[in-house]
Amino acid sequence: LPVLLAVALLKDRNGVIDVNLPISGSLDDPKFSVGGIIVRVIINLITKAVTSPFALLGNLFGGGEQLSYIEFEPGRTTLDKTARDKISSLVKALENRPGLKLDITGRIDPATDKEGLRRRSMERKVKAMKLKTLSAQTDGSAGLDEIRIEPSEYPKFLKQAYNQEKFPKPRNMIGLAKDLPVPEMERLMMANATVSDDDLRQLGLRRARVVADAIVKTGGIAADRVFVLEPKLKKEADEKGPAEKAKASRVDFSLK
Repeated sequence: LPVLLAVALLKDRNGVIDVNLPISGSLDDPKFSVGGIIVRVIINLITKAVTSPFALLGNLFGGGEQLSYIEFEPGRTTLDKTARDKISSLVKALENRPGLKLDITGRIDPATDKEGLRRRSMERKVKAMKLKTLSAQTDGSAGLDEIRIEPSEYPKFLKQAYNQEKFPKPRNMIGLAKDLPVPEMERLMMANATVSDDDLRQLGLRRARVVADAIVKTGGIAADRVFVLEPKLKKEADEKGPAEKAKASRVDFSLK
């Protein structure tokens, strides 16, 4: 299996393995052996392909050893420029290495992703208030993810969303809900948003699927070469290699 993986990593779309193999030494040296050097180089190459496959791909197609993962902001599934650049390199590698298949695993950090999901929940409720206003003025075809809120209108829609919440709110002496500053309304809405373990699992799955869709639909890679696996929670003991210093909110790749 290690040799087969190495061959899949090294063999291009034409079935050719092209190895740049500079050799130096004295032909008069009785210990000099071209065959021995080639064997050592091939063994080293196979070892590198198996132990650091993404470093090998990164050297060939860009992205470096960090090609093995894509980071996300807490609670988010949006691909930034760095993520899109890595996906572009992965697509190029998969196009040129047709024997490779890719596993994608979403990762979740409960400590940061729970807070991120609470903030996202609040933001969606605020957008829903603006969408309700727009729907009354238009045909209502816009989706929630398409809504953009300007800074000048944000306090108004935040207050509307806050007033819709059912949790106990600070009240004045006559029992009416107090007018609160923006940061306090945000804090209360986020503090009362619930995030379950399944919400975290679904976040990990969405991250993996967003990346898989970008590779398959945008990159044109066959769907039977890209697999989404069950997401994983953060475990410090699992952090090894180039992902050791990466955010726990990410997706990891593995090749087969």
